[in-house]
Amino acid sequence: MKKVRFVSGLLAVLLVFGLLVGCSHTQQPQAPVKKEVILATTTSTYDSGLLDVLIPVFEEQTGYMVKPIAVGTGKALKMGDNGEADVLLVHAPDAEIPLVENKSAINRKLVMHNDFVVVGPSGDPAGIKGLNDVAEAFKSIYEKQCLFISRGDDSGTHKKEKAIWGKTGLTPQGKFYQEAGAGMGQTLKIASEKNGYTLTDRATYLSLKENLALEILVEGDPMLMNIYHVMQVNPEKFDKVNADGGKAFVDFMVSEKAQKIIKDFGKDKYGQPLFFPDAGKSEDQLK
Repeated sequence: MKKVRFVSGLLAVLLVFGLLVGCSHTQQPQAPVKKEVILATTTSTYDSGLLDVLIPVFEEQTGYMVKPIAVGTGKALKMGDNGEADVLLVHAPDAEIPLVENKSAINRKLVMHNDFVVVGPSGDPAGIKGLNDVAEAFKSIYEKQCLFISRGDDSGTHKKEKAIWGKTGLTPQGKFYQEAGAGMGQTLKIASEKNGYTLTDRATYLSLKENLALEILVEGDPMLMNIYHVMQVNPEKFDKVNADGGKAFVDFMVSEKAQKIIKDFGKDKYGQPLFFPDAGKSEDQLK
């Protein structure tokens, strides 16, 4: 009888131990099979330092390793359309829609916004300081043939610049209009060195302001809204895409934790946030 009781007790202990091990196993996050996640993104998220804060948190939380490729929105979208990235973080809504329509991208979600501003030398030879109509500012730069440095790289910022020129009805060309063919940081540096004007996202400008001889001269026009989305490259269309990693990054960017980081980013150094979190909102709510 004692032997039966001992065996029964031992079995009970083993059963409880097995259940505990099972529970602890289910609570542990499973290590990703394919660890590298290729993120194609705009240079503004990179140059501003935002990704330097977000990526380590994502990697620690999920076990994935992010490879960011900051090439400007136009090239990032092309990478997505060719299946050369796993996830995109971009800021040219009109150019993003075709990728969703042709099923190159899925799971597109609004992440955040900030704004574009026109910066230039403190002397302001075009006389645009204080204008709240960016098209009028561009007209003045054109009419007075003041140096304007364009990114010229099909980025989200360049697309916005072209839209503003389109609104003026003018075609920028000639000696006053120079294309840098570079990212935002380099374009700002060139504009600063040459005492020229340029269009920039506010975040990159503020992050580099100390080393620039440029001031914000035009801001506040609704046309200058700068909206960022994140989206997966479609694994059903491109079989080499890291589907789980791309989805994990999208989910992270709209999570409460990431949105809090975005909300606070820049406050300590610049006295204002560089981006405003928008997860769960629609674009119409930002207008």
